Amino acid sequence: MRSGAKVGIVGGVFVVVASGVAYGGYNLWNGITGGSQDVGTRSAPKTGPVTAEEVTATARDFLAAWAAGEAERAGGLTNDPVTAAPAIAAYREGAGVSEATITAGTPTGAVVPFTVKATVTYDGVSKPWTYESKLSVVRGESTGRPLVKWTPTVLHPKLTAGATLRTGTAKTPPVKAVDHKGVALPPEKYPSLVPVLDALRQRYGGKAGGEAGVETWIESANGTPSSTLLVLSAGKPGELRTTIDAGVQAAAEKAVKEFPNAAVAAVEPSSGAIRAVANNPASGFNTAFQGKQAPGSTMKIVTAAMMMRYGVAEPDSRVECPPTVQWDGYTFHNLKDFSTEGDLTNAFAMSCNTAFIKAINPLKGKGVHNTALGDTARKWFGIGEVWSVGVQTEDGKVPESSGTETAASYIGQGAITMNALNMASISATVKDGGFRQPYLVAEDGEDGQKFATAERLPSEVARGLRKMMNAAATAPEGTAREAMRGVPSPKGAKTGSAEVGTQSTSNSWFTGYSGDLAAAAVVEAGGHGGDAAGPVVAAVLKAG
Repeated sequence: MRSGAKVGIVGGVFVVVASGVAYGGYNLWNGITGGSQDVGTRSAPKTGPVTAEEVTATARDFLAAWAAGEAERAGGLTNDPVTAAPAIAAYREGAGVSEATITAGTPTGAVVPFTVKATVTYDGVSKPWTYESKLSVVRGESTGRPLVKWTPTVLHPKLTAGATLRTGTAKTPPVKAVDHKGVALPPEKYPSLVPVLDALRQRYGGKAGGEAGVETWIESANGTPSSTLLVLSAGKPGELRTTIDAGVQAAAEKAVKEFPNAAVAAVEPSSGAIRAVANNPASGFNTAFQGKQAPGSTMKIVTAAMMMRYGVAEPDSRVECPPTVQWDGYTFHNLKDFSTEGDLTNAFAMSCNTAFIKAINPLKGKGVHNTALGDTARKWFGIGEVWSVGVQTEDGKVPESSGTETAASYIGQGAITMNALNMASISATVKDGGFRQPYLVAEDGEDGQKFATAERLPSEVARGLRKMMNAAATAPEGTAREAMRGVPSPKGAKTGSAEVGTQSTSNSWFTGYSGDLAAAAVVEAGGHGGDAAGPVVAAVLKAG
Protein backbone atom coordinates (compact mmCIF):
# COMPACT_ATOMS: atom_id res chain seq x y z
CA MET A 1 0.00 0.00 0.00
CA ARG A 2 1.24 3.49 -0.79
CA SER A 3 2.50 5.67 2.02
CA GLY A 4 -0.26 8.07 3.03
CA ALA A 5 -3.10 5.77 1.93
CA LYS A 6 -6.09 5.28 4.24
CA VAL A 7 -6.93 1.84 5.59
CA GLY A 8 -10.65 1.38 6.12
CA ILE A 9 -11.66 -0.91 8.97
CA VAL A 10 -14.81 -2.92 8.23
CA GLY A 11 -17.36 -2.76 11.03
CA GLY A 12 -15.77 0.23 12.75
CA VAL A 13 -15.91 3.99 12.54
CA PHE A 14 -12.17 4.42 12.89
CA VAL A 15 -9.57 4.94 10.18
CA VAL A 16 -5.81 4.35 10.35
CA VAL A 17 -3.65 6.58 8.20
CA ALA A 18 -0.04 5.69 7.39
CA SER A 19 2.12 8.78 7.03
CA GLY A 20 5.77 8.31 6.21
CA VAL A 21 5.49 4.55 6.72
CA ALA A 22 5.09 2.25 3.73
CA TYR A 23 2.86 -0.39 5.29
CA GLY A 24 2.54 -3.72 3.52
CA GLY A 25 -0.30 -6.21 3.70
CA TYR A 26 -1.38 -8.15 6.78
CA ASN A 27 0.63 -11.18 7.81
CA LEU A 28 -0.45 -14.06 10.01
CA TRP A 29 1.52 -15.39 12.94
CA ASN A 30 0.05 -18.60 14.27
CA GLY A 31 -3.39 -17.41 13.27
CA ILE A 32 -3.10 -13.95 14.88
CA THR A 33 -2.97 -10.76 12.88
CA GLY A 34 0.31 -8.91 13.36
CA GLY A 35 4.06 -9.32 13.07
CA SER A 36 6.07 -9.76 9.93
CA GLN A 37 6.88 -13.47 9.90
CA ASP A 38 6.03 -15.72 6.93
CA VAL A 39 2.75 -17.59 7.13
CA GLY A 40 3.16 -21.07 8.53
CA THR A 41 6.54 -20.49 10.14
CA ARG A 42 7.14 -23.05 12.88
CA SER A 43 10.84 -22.51 13.49
CA ALA A 44 12.36 -21.63 16.86
CA PRO A 45 11.42 -18.20 18.23
CA LYS A 46 13.33 -15.43 16.55
CA THR A 47 15.87 -13.55 18.65
CA GLY A 48 17.77 -10.29 18.37
CA PRO A 49 16.57 -6.72 17.87
CA VAL A 50 13.34 -6.12 15.97
CA THR A 51 13.81 -5.19 12.33
CA ALA A 52 12.47 -2.10 10.61
CA GLU A 53 9.94 -4.27 8.74
CA GLU A 54 8.74 -5.79 12.00
CA VAL A 55 8.36 -2.38 13.58
CA THR A 56 6.20 -0.97 10.77
CA ALA A 57 4.05 -4.10 10.42
CA THR A 58 3.47 -4.50 14.16
CA ALA A 59 2.62 -0.83 14.63
CA ARG A 60 0.26 -0.96 11.64
CA ASP A 61 -1.62 -3.98 12.93
CA PHE A 62 -1.88 -2.68 16.48
CA LEU A 63 -3.13 0.76 15.42
CA ALA A 64 -5.62 -0.85 13.04
CA ALA A 65 -7.02 -3.08 15.79
CA TRP A 66 -7.19 -0.18 18.25
CA ALA A 67 -8.84 2.03 15.61
CA ALA A 68 -11.43 -0.67 14.89
CA GLY A 69 -12.32 -0.88 18.57
CA GLU A 70 -11.08 -4.49 18.68
CA ALA A 71 -9.60 -4.38 22.16
CA GLU A 72 -8.82 -8.09 22.49
CA ARG A 73 -6.99 -8.22 19.17
CA ALA A 74 -5.07 -5.03 19.90
CA GLY A 75 -4.14 -6.32 23.35
CA GLY A 76 -2.90 -9.55 21.80
CA LEU A 77 -0.41 -7.55 19.78
CA THR A 78 1.24 -6.24 22.96
CA ASN A 79 3.62 -7.85 25.42
CA ASP A 80 1.00 -7.49 28.19
CA PRO A 81 -2.40 -8.44 26.74
CA VAL A 82 -4.00 -8.99 30.17
CA THR A 83 -3.49 -5.31 31.04
CA ALA A 84 -3.67 -3.80 27.57
CA ALA A 85 -6.97 -5.26 26.31
CA PRO A 86 -9.23 -3.83 29.05
CA ALA A 87 -7.38 -0.50 28.95
CA ILE A 88 -7.99 -0.22 25.19
CA ALA A 89 -11.65 -1.11 25.67
CA ALA A 90 -12.00 1.52 28.40
CA TYR A 91 -10.47 4.12 26.09
CA ARG A 92 -13.43 3.96 23.75
CA GLU A 93 -16.14 3.41 26.32
CA GLY A 94 -14.95 5.53 29.25
CA ALA A 95 -13.78 8.50 27.20
CA GLY A 96 -16.79 8.46 24.88
CA VAL A 97 -14.65 8.41 21.72
CA SER A 98 -17.14 8.06 18.87
CA GLU A 99 -14.68 8.25 15.97
CA ALA A 100 -11.00 8.82 15.35
CA THR A 101 -8.24 8.90 12.78
CA ILE A 102 -4.82 7.61 13.82
CA THR A 103 -1.93 8.91 11.72
CA ALA A 104 1.38 7.11 12.08
CA GLY A 105 4.62 9.03 11.67
CA THR A 106 8.05 7.89 10.55
CA PRO A 107 9.62 5.34 12.93
CA THR A 108 12.86 6.12 14.73
CA GLY A 109 14.39 2.75 15.44
CA ALA A 110 11.75 0.76 17.30
CA VAL A 111 9.67 3.84 18.21
CA VAL A 112 6.67 4.88 16.11
CA PRO A 113 5.03 8.27 16.77
CA PHE A 114 1.41 8.82 15.85
CA THR A 115 -1.33 11.43 16.03
CA VAL A 116 -4.88 10.76 17.19
CA LYS A 117 -7.64 13.00 15.86
CA ALA A 118 -10.78 11.92 17.67
CA THR A 119 -14.33 13.04 18.30
CA VAL A 120 -15.61 12.77 21.87
CA THR A 121 -19.38 12.61 22.34
CA TYR A 122 -21.38 12.81 25.56
CA ASP A 123 -25.09 13.43 26.05
CA GLY A 124 -25.51 14.76 22.51
CA VAL A 125 -22.52 17.10 22.71
CA SER A 126 -19.46 16.40 20.52
CA LYS A 127 -16.01 17.98 20.45
CA PRO A 128 -12.87 17.26 18.37
CA TRP A 129 -9.83 16.05 20.32
CA THR A 130 -6.30 15.85 18.90
CA TYR A 131 -3.10 14.70 20.60
CA GLU A 132 0.19 12.93 19.89
CA SER A 133 1.64 9.77 21.40
CA LYS A 134 4.06 6.99 20.48
CA LEU A 135 4.64 3.28 20.84
CA SER A 136 7.67 1.00 20.94
CA VAL A 137 8.06 -2.45 19.39
CA VAL A 138 9.95 -5.16 21.26
CA ARG A 139 10.51 -8.88 20.79
CA GLY A 140 8.41 -11.20 22.91
CA GLU A 141 10.56 -13.02 25.45
CA SER A 142 9.02 -16.47 24.91
CA THR A 143 7.56 -16.27 21.39
CA GLY A 144 10.11 -14.09 19.65
CA ARG A 145 7.22 -12.21 18.05
CA PRO A 146 7.49 -8.46 17.50
CA LEU A 147 5.01 -6.87 19.92
CA VAL A 148 4.01 -3.41 21.08
CA LYS A 149 5.60 -2.69 24.45
CA TRP A 150 2.58 -1.95 26.58
CA THR A 151 2.43 1.20 28.65
CA PRO A 152 -0.63 3.36 29.37
CA THR A 153 1.07 6.28 27.60
CA VAL A 154 0.43 4.52 24.30
CA LEU A 155 -3.25 5.47 24.66
CA HIS A 156 -2.47 8.97 25.92
CA PRO A 157 0.88 10.49 27.00
CA LYS A 158 -0.52 11.54 30.40
CA LEU A 159 -2.01 8.18 31.34
CA THR A 160 -0.38 6.29 34.20
CA ALA A 161 -0.78 2.75 35.52
CA GLY A 162 -4.25 2.23 36.98
CA ALA A 163 -5.60 5.51 35.59
CA THR A 164 -8.43 5.71 33.06
CA LEU A 165 -10.01 8.24 30.71
CA ARG A 166 -13.45 9.52 31.62
CA THR A 167 -15.96 11.84 29.93
CA GLY A 168 -18.96 13.25 31.77
CA THR A 169 -20.04 15.98 34.13
CA ALA A 170 -16.88 17.10 35.92
CA LYS A 171 -16.56 16.07 39.55
CA THR A 172 -15.60 19.61 40.55
CA PRO A 173 -16.49 22.97 38.99
CA PRO A 174 -13.78 24.81 37.04
CA VAL A 175 -11.90 27.61 38.73
CA LYS A 176 -10.58 30.93 37.55
CA ALA A 177 -7.24 31.22 39.31
CA VAL A 178 -6.00 34.66 40.29
CA ASP A 179 -2.78 35.77 41.94
CA HIS A 180 -2.54 37.32 45.41
CA LYS A 181 -3.47 40.72 43.96
CA GLY A 182 -6.45 39.42 41.98
CA VAL A 183 -4.67 39.30 38.60
CA ALA A 184 -5.91 36.45 36.37
CA LEU A 185 -3.57 33.51 35.70
CA PRO A 186 -4.65 32.12 32.29
CA PRO A 187 -3.00 28.75 31.50
CA GLU A 188 -1.98 29.80 27.98
CA LYS A 189 0.14 32.59 29.48
CA TYR A 190 1.48 30.59 32.42
CA PRO A 191 1.82 26.98 31.16
CA SER A 192 3.80 25.80 34.19
CA LEU A 193 0.77 26.48 36.37
CA VAL A 194 -1.49 24.05 34.48
CA PRO A 195 -0.75 20.93 36.60
CA VAL A 196 -0.66 23.05 39.76
CA LEU A 197 -4.03 24.66 39.08
CA ASP A 198 -5.54 21.31 38.07
CA ALA A 199 -4.57 19.97 41.49
CA LEU A 200 -5.86 23.07 43.29
CA ARG A 201 -9.13 22.76 41.43
CA GLN A 202 -9.69 19.22 42.66
CA ARG A 203 -9.08 20.31 46.24
CA TYR A 204 -10.79 23.68 46.31
CA GLY A 205 -13.07 23.81 43.25
CA GLY A 206 -16.13 22.72 45.21
CA LYS A 207 -15.71 25.69 47.56
CA ALA A 208 -15.12 28.37 44.92
CA GLY A 209 -18.76 28.80 43.92
CA GLY A 210 -18.68 27.58 40.31
CA GLU A 211 -20.80 25.13 38.31
CA ALA A 212 -19.42 21.95 36.69
CA GLY A 213 -19.38 21.44 32.92
CA VAL A 214 -18.83 18.37 30.69
CA GLU A 215 -15.21 17.33 30.31
CA THR A 216 -12.81 14.52 29.45
CA TRP A 217 -10.32 13.85 32.20
CA ILE A 218 -7.79 11.36 33.52
CA GLU A 219 -9.04 9.55 36.60
CA SER A 220 -6.51 7.96 38.95
CA ALA A 221 -6.89 4.46 40.39
CA ASN A 222 -8.57 5.85 43.52
CA GLY A 223 -11.19 7.70 41.46
CA THR A 224 -9.66 11.17 41.78
CA PRO A 225 -9.51 13.37 38.64
CA SER A 226 -5.93 14.39 37.96
CA SER A 227 -5.89 16.22 34.63
CA THR A 228 -8.52 17.78 32.36
CA LEU A 229 -7.86 16.91 28.71
CA LEU A 230 -10.90 18.33 26.89
CA VAL A 231 -13.85 20.61 27.70
CA LEU A 232 -17.00 19.69 25.78
CA SER A 233 -19.17 22.30 27.44
CA ALA A 234 -17.75 24.84 29.84
CA GLY A 235 -19.10 25.19 33.33
CA LYS A 236 -19.18 28.38 35.36
CA PRO A 237 -15.79 28.89 37.00
CA GLY A 238 -15.45 29.97 40.60
CA GLU A 239 -12.63 32.29 41.63
CA LEU A 240 -9.64 30.80 43.45
CA ARG A 241 -7.13 33.22 44.93
CA THR A 242 -3.60 31.83 45.10
CA THR A 243 -0.33 33.16 46.49
CA ILE A 244 1.25 33.37 43.02
CA ASP A 245 2.49 36.76 41.83
CA ALA A 246 1.75 37.22 38.12
CA GLY A 247 4.88 39.32 37.46
CA VAL A 248 7.24 36.94 39.24
CA GLN A 249 5.55 33.96 37.57
CA ALA A 250 6.01 35.52 34.13
CA ALA A 251 9.72 36.03 34.82
CA ALA A 252 10.05 32.43 36.03
CA GLU A 253 8.32 31.04 32.93
CA LYS A 254 10.66 33.02 30.68
CA ALA A 255 13.82 32.12 32.61
CA VAL A 256 13.38 28.33 32.53
CA LYS A 257 12.80 28.35 28.77
CA GLU A 258 16.49 29.12 28.31
CA PHE A 259 17.31 25.49 29.17
CA PRO A 260 15.89 22.12 27.99
CA ASN A 261 15.28 20.89 31.55
CA ALA A 262 14.97 23.48 34.29
CA ALA A 263 12.83 24.22 37.33
CA VAL A 264 12.48 27.20 39.66
CA ALA A 265 10.38 28.12 42.69
CA ALA A 266 10.05 31.41 44.58
CA VAL A 267 8.85 31.96 48.16
CA GLU A 268 8.15 35.08 50.22
CA PRO A 269 10.30 34.77 53.39
CA SER A 270 8.02 36.88 55.60
CA SER A 271 4.98 34.69 54.98
CA GLY A 272 5.92 31.44 53.20
CA ALA A 273 3.64 32.37 50.28
CA ILE A 274 4.75 30.74 47.01
CA ARG A 275 5.12 33.50 44.43
CA ALA A 276 6.17 31.42 41.41
CA VAL A 277 6.75 27.90 40.16
CA ALA A 278 7.98 27.14 36.65
CA ASN A 279 9.27 24.11 34.79
CA ASN A 280 10.62 23.45 31.32
CA PRO A 281 9.12 21.37 29.85
CA ALA A 282 6.00 22.98 31.29
CA SER A 283 3.65 20.04 30.92
CA GLY A 284 3.96 16.82 32.84
CA PHE A 285 6.11 16.27 35.91
CA ASN A 286 6.38 19.22 38.29
CA THR A 287 10.12 19.02 38.99
CA ALA A 288 10.14 22.24 41.03
CA PHE A 289 7.77 20.71 43.60
CA GLN A 290 8.21 16.97 43.19
CA GLY A 291 11.85 16.52 42.19
CA LYS A 292 14.13 14.37 44.32
CA GLN A 293 17.73 15.26 43.49
CA ALA A 294 20.99 15.83 45.32
CA PRO A 295 21.27 19.62 45.84
CA GLY A 296 25.07 19.84 45.78
CA SER A 297 26.77 22.69 47.62
CA THR A 298 23.56 24.64 48.21
CA MET A 299 23.23 22.20 51.13
CA LYS A 300 26.22 23.95 52.76
CA ILE A 301 23.69 26.46 54.12
CA VAL A 302 22.32 23.75 56.40
CA THR A 303 25.79 22.30 57.03
CA ALA A 304 27.03 25.72 58.14
CA ALA A 305 24.05 26.00 60.50
CA MET A 306 24.91 22.56 61.91
CA MET A 307 28.53 23.62 62.41
CA MET A 308 27.45 26.66 64.40
CA ARG A 309 24.94 24.62 66.37
CA TYR A 310 27.54 22.10 67.49
CA GLY A 311 30.37 24.58 68.04
CA VAL A 312 32.48 23.37 65.12
CA ALA A 313 33.03 26.81 63.61
CA GLU A 314 31.60 30.33 63.41
CA PRO A 315 31.55 32.54 60.30
CA ASP A 316 34.83 34.18 61.31
CA SER A 317 36.52 30.96 62.51
CA ARG A 318 39.68 30.10 60.63
CA VAL A 319 39.31 26.83 58.68
CA GLU A 320 41.58 24.83 56.40
CA CYS A 321 40.69 24.45 52.72
CA PRO A 322 43.22 22.07 51.13
CA PRO A 323 42.81 20.70 47.58
CA THR A 324 41.68 17.30 48.92
CA VAL A 325 40.64 15.71 52.20
CA GLN A 326 40.28 12.13 53.41
CA TRP A 327 37.29 10.62 55.18
CA ASP A 328 37.42 6.93 56.06
CA GLY A 329 39.93 6.34 53.27
CA TYR A 330 37.94 8.17 50.57
CA THR A 331 39.35 11.32 48.95
CA PHE A 332 37.08 14.33 48.48
CA HIS A 333 38.15 17.09 46.08
CA ASN A 334 37.51 20.76 45.53
CA LEU A 335 36.60 21.95 42.04
CA LYS A 336 39.85 21.72 40.05
CA ASP A 337 41.55 20.92 43.37
CA PHE A 338 41.78 24.58 44.37
CA SER A 339 42.88 25.60 47.87
CA THR A 340 42.53 28.80 49.87
CA GLU A 341 43.12 30.26 53.30
CA GLY A 342 40.77 32.17 55.53
CA ASP A 343 37.64 31.85 57.64
CA LEU A 344 34.43 29.84 57.21
CA THR A 345 32.76 32.77 55.43
CA ASN A 346 35.48 32.75 52.78
CA ALA A 347 35.21 28.95 52.42
CA PHE A 348 31.43 29.27 52.03
CA ALA A 349 31.72 32.06 49.46
CA MET A 350 34.22 30.06 47.40
CA SER A 351 32.27 26.81 47.97
CA CYS A 352 35.21 24.91 49.40
CA ASN A 353 34.19 21.26 49.86
CA THR A 354 37.19 20.24 51.89
CA ALA A 355 36.74 22.95 54.53
CA PHE A 356 33.27 21.69 55.41
CA ILE A 357 34.49 18.09 55.67
CA LYS A 358 37.88 18.63 57.31
CA ALA A 359 36.52 20.83 60.12
CA ILE A 360 33.96 18.19 61.12
CA ASN A 361 36.06 15.05 60.60
CA PRO A 362 37.81 15.03 64.01
CA LEU A 363 34.44 15.39 65.77
CA LYS A 364 32.55 12.50 64.16
CA GLY A 365 31.13 10.39 66.94
CA LYS A 366 31.93 13.16 69.46
CA GLY A 367 28.84 15.31 69.23
CA VAL A 368 28.53 15.72 65.46
CA HIS A 369 26.81 12.37 64.98
CA ASN A 370 25.46 10.76 61.83
CA THR A 371 22.02 12.32 62.36
CA ALA A 372 23.26 15.84 63.18
CA LEU A 373 22.68 17.26 59.70
CA GLY A 374 19.17 15.80 59.43
CA ASP A 375 18.31 16.92 62.95
CA THR A 376 19.42 20.46 62.12
CA ALA A 377 17.50 20.46 58.84
CA ARG A 378 14.30 19.44 60.65
CA LYS A 379 14.77 21.59 63.77
CA TRP A 380 15.37 24.91 62.03
CA PHE A 381 14.45 24.52 58.34
CA GLY A 382 11.38 22.24 58.43
CA ILE A 383 13.11 19.73 56.14
CA GLY A 384 11.86 16.29 57.13
CA GLU A 385 8.47 17.56 58.28
CA VAL A 386 5.33 16.89 56.19
CA TRP A 387 4.44 20.02 54.24
CA SER A 388 0.85 20.85 53.30
CA VAL A 389 1.39 23.17 50.34
CA GLY A 390 -2.04 22.68 48.73
CA VAL A 391 -0.83 20.38 45.93
CA GLN A 392 1.37 17.31 45.85
CA THR A 393 4.99 18.00 46.75
CA GLU A 394 8.04 15.93 47.61
CA ASP A 395 9.43 16.89 51.00
CA GLY A 396 13.19 17.18 51.29
CA LYS A 397 15.04 14.30 52.92
CA VAL A 398 18.27 14.26 54.93
CA PRO A 399 18.48 10.65 56.17
CA GLU A 400 20.85 9.20 58.73
CA SER A 401 24.14 8.30 57.11
CA SER A 402 27.33 6.37 57.78
CA GLY A 403 30.91 6.22 56.54
CA THR A 404 31.86 8.36 53.58
CA GLU A 405 28.20 9.04 52.85
CA THR A 406 28.14 11.25 55.94
CA ALA A 407 30.94 13.43 54.56
CA ALA A 408 29.22 13.50 51.17
CA SER A 409 26.02 14.73 52.81
CA TYR A 410 27.80 17.83 54.15
CA ILE A 411 28.35 18.99 50.56
CA GLY A 412 24.88 17.99 49.34
CA GLN A 413 25.64 14.58 47.88
CA GLY A 414 25.02 11.07 49.24
CA ALA A 415 21.40 10.17 50.02
CA ILE A 416 20.12 13.75 50.41
CA THR A 417 17.25 14.73 48.08
CA MET A 418 15.79 18.19 47.53
CA ASN A 419 13.89 20.18 44.93
CA ALA A 420 13.67 23.85 44.00
CA LEU A 421 10.83 24.51 46.45
CA ASN A 422 12.79 22.96 49.35
CA MET A 423 15.90 25.00 48.57
CA ALA A 424 13.92 28.22 48.06
CA SER A 425 12.42 27.64 51.50
CA ILE A 426 15.89 27.19 53.03
CA SER A 427 16.98 30.57 51.67
CA ALA A 428 13.70 32.10 52.85
CA THR A 429 14.33 30.71 56.34
CA VAL A 430 17.76 32.36 56.43
CA LYS A 431 16.39 35.69 55.24
CA ASP A 432 13.46 35.77 57.69
CA GLY A 433 15.26 34.08 60.57
CA GLY A 434 12.69 31.31 60.84
CA PHE A 435 10.91 28.62 58.80
CA ARG A 436 7.50 29.43 57.35
CA GLN A 437 6.08 26.52 55.43
CA PRO A 438 5.56 27.37 51.73
CA TYR A 439 1.93 27.37 50.60
CA LEU A 440 -0.25 28.18 47.58
CA VAL A 441 -3.61 28.69 49.30
CA ALA A 442 -4.14 30.09 52.79
CA GLU A 443 -4.32 27.53 55.59
CA ASP A 444 -7.82 26.09 55.85
CA GLY A 445 -8.67 24.00 58.89
CA GLU A 446 -11.89 22.77 57.25
CA ASP A 447 -10.14 20.24 55.00
CA GLY A 448 -7.49 19.24 57.51
CA GLN A 449 -4.73 21.38 56.03
CA LYS A 450 -2.14 22.08 58.73
CA PHE A 451 1.15 23.81 58.08
CA ALA A 452 4.44 22.31 59.24
CA THR A 453 6.40 24.23 61.84
CA ALA A 454 10.00 24.49 63.05
CA GLU A 455 11.95 26.41 65.66
CA ARG A 456 13.24 29.82 64.68
CA LEU A 457 16.95 30.11 64.01
CA PRO A 458 18.94 31.43 66.97
CA SER A 459 19.70 35.06 66.17
CA GLU A 460 23.46 34.49 65.99
CA VAL A 461 22.98 31.58 63.57
CA ALA A 462 20.65 33.63 61.35
CA ARG A 463 23.11 36.53 61.27
CA GLY A 464 25.99 34.17 60.51
CA LEU A 465 24.17 32.49 57.63
CA ARG A 466 23.13 35.84 56.13
CA LYS A 467 26.75 37.02 56.37
CA MET A 468 28.02 33.93 54.51
CA MET A 469 25.30 34.03 51.84
CA ASN A 470 25.92 37.73 51.30
CA ALA A 471 29.64 37.03 50.84
CA ALA A 472 28.87 34.37 48.23
CA ALA A 473 26.71 36.94 46.38
CA THR A 474 28.94 40.01 46.69
CA ALA A 475 32.55 39.21 47.63
CA PRO A 476 35.16 39.27 44.82
CA GLU A 477 35.75 35.53 45.28
CA GLY A 478 32.04 34.66 45.72
CA THR A 479 30.83 31.94 43.35
CA ALA A 480 27.38 33.58 43.14
CA ARG A 481 28.66 37.12 42.55
CA GLU A 482 28.37 37.23 38.77
CA ALA A 483 24.84 35.77 38.69
CA MET A 484 23.64 38.12 41.47
CA ARG A 485 25.10 41.23 39.86
CA GLY A 486 22.26 43.74 39.52
CA VAL A 487 20.00 41.94 42.02
CA PRO A 488 18.89 44.49 44.67
CA SER A 489 20.24 44.31 48.23
CA PRO A 490 19.91 43.01 50.87
CA LYS A 491 20.81 39.81 49.10
CA GLY A 492 22.51 36.47 49.60
CA ALA A 493 23.04 33.28 47.59
CA LYS A 494 24.70 29.90 47.33
CA THR A 495 25.77 27.93 44.27
CA GLY A 496 25.83 24.16 43.86
CA SER A 497 26.78 21.47 41.38
CA ALA A 498 25.60 17.90 41.90
CA GLU A 499 26.95 14.85 40.12
CA VAL A 500 24.19 12.43 39.17
CA GLY A 501 24.90 8.83 38.21
CA THR A 502 26.72 8.50 34.89
CA GLN A 503 25.69 12.02 33.79
CA SER A 504 28.75 13.59 32.15
CA THR A 505 27.85 17.14 33.27
CA SER A 506 26.63 17.90 36.78
CA ASN A 507 23.26 19.43 37.60
CA SER A 508 23.38 23.17 38.24
CA TRP A 509 21.82 24.44 41.50
CA PHE A 510 21.42 27.97 42.83
CA THR A 511 19.45 29.50 45.68
CA GLY A 512 19.28 33.03 46.97
CA TYR A 513 17.19 35.90 48.30
CA SER A 514 16.69 39.60 47.64
CA GLY A 515 14.44 41.78 49.78
CA ASP A 516 11.33 39.75 50.66
CA LEU A 517 11.73 37.09 47.97
CA ALA A 518 13.74 33.88 47.95
CA ALA A 519 14.16 31.51 45.01
CA ALA A 520 15.97 28.36 43.95
CA ALA A 521 16.51 26.66 40.61
CA VAL A 522 17.95 23.44 39.24
CA VAL A 523 19.08 23.00 35.63
CA GLU A 524 19.70 19.43 34.54
CA ALA A 525 23.26 18.98 33.22
CA GLY A 526 23.77 22.73 33.57
CA GLY A 527 27.23 22.48 35.12
CA HIS A 528 28.35 25.10 37.65
CA GLY A 529 25.56 26.60 39.72
CA GLY A 530 26.37 30.17 38.80
CA ASP A 531 26.40 29.49 35.07
CA ALA A 532 22.91 28.05 34.50
CA ALA A 533 20.67 28.00 37.58
CA GLY A 534 22.12 31.32 38.79
CA PRO A 535 20.72 33.47 35.95
CA VAL A 536 17.31 31.77 36.38
CA VAL A 537 17.15 32.68 40.06
CA ALA A 538 18.48 36.20 39.42
CA ALA A 539 15.77 36.87 36.83
CA VAL A 540 13.08 35.80 39.28
CA LEU A 541 14.51 37.86 42.15
CA LYS A 542 14.74 40.96 39.96
CA ALA A 543 11.05 40.56 39.07
CA GLY A 544 10.15 40.59 42.76
